[in-house]
Amino acid sequence: MMAELKIRTPEGIEFSLQLAGPVSRCMAYIIDLTCVVALVGIIRTLVMLVALISEDVSFAMLVLIQFISQIAYGIACEWFMRGQTLGKRLFKLRVVDEQGLRLEFPQIVIRNLMRFVDAVPFFYAVGGMACFLSKRCQRLGDLAANTVVVHNRPVAEPDLDQLALGKFNSLRAHGHLAARLRQRVSPREAGLALDALLRRDAFDPDARVGLFQELAVHFKSLVAFPPEDVETLTDEQYLRNVVDILFRTRK
Repeated sequence: MMAELKIRTPEGIEFSLQLAGPVSRCMAYIIDLTCVVALVGIIRTLVMLVALISEDVSFAMLVLIQFISQIAYGIACEWFMRGQTLGKRLFKLRVVDEQGLRLEFPQIVIRNLMRFVDAVPFFYAVGGMACFLSKRCQRLGDLAANTVVVHNRPVAEPDLDQLALGKFNSLRAHGHLAARLRQRVSPREAGLALDALLRRDAFDPDARVGLFQELAVHFKSLVAFPPEDVETLTDEQYLRNVVDILFRTRK
């Protein structure tokens, strides 16, 4: 049975993330390592020209480039691809904050700088041992950055009729903004919004108001729709419109 990370929000919403195991993480790392080696190989060809002037300078540059390439590759990919590298994307894995919060840039930097500690004495021996001993399959870099690697499960389109969505969604009139919203919202965030709407009747009235207000503020921060299409909507109706955009494929 796959290990799961269960997270419960202050509003009482509980969701789980399937943790990635050492094998899938190792396979993703091999892909990433291949990408880094290919990148270094291309740069090495250019640096070899420096060897014609000084072999010592050329060697020092190669060592520095190999160090920077491994760190820069992980940081750049995980930041711009929202917790994924090419290897992780291929194996449908993603790095997330262990409390379910948005992954911050310092966390990405820390977990990637710690790779050289995890890699000693050879081929991630320390990191691999930490993964096997950790309940959440975290290497030292994950423990230091408070991150976990999870399976990035695709979100299936649910039955939205039970949400009593209105026939008219004013947000859909802005196709480019709707597309931007779908691009910026992670599957976890979309699932959390959907779960909140599905379980709305189970919340205490005050908690329900506070929850939808918090979710509405979050999604409004991702994409700013024209004020005239947003100001007249309650937080709950705004969230319904957002979920409608995220899960319905119709135009």
